[in-house]
Amino acid sequence: MNPILVRPDLLPLIVLCALGTYAARAIPLLAPGVERLPAPVLAYLRFIGPAALGAIAATAVFIGDTGLRIGPDAVAVGAGALIGRWRGSLLIGLLTAVALVVVLRATIAA
Repeated sequence: MNPILVRPDLLPLIVLCALGTYAARAIPLLAPGVERLPAPVLAYLRFIGPAALGAIAATAVFIGDTGLRIGPDAVAVGAGALIGRWRGSLLIGLLTAVALVVVLRATIAA
């Protein structure tokens, strides 16, 4: 059996998203004087990459084959986000999420 990795009807959307993400990341390199843009615009451009990666990660964690799923990964992401925000440290939140996934997967699978 040969599984289809990407549905062919989604390829134009994938290409469009890739071009949009590339363009947003390349603006500071290709456009002279981009540092003179207003501060809100610069903040918007700075957050495009993390937002795109967050959207990709969120779909991998929260969307299953049959729709929305809440599993160990989703619980760990929520707990890591809360603890990271509470402590003011992305590293602590990430380490919490990873440790929680390991513990949950070990106990649920056992």
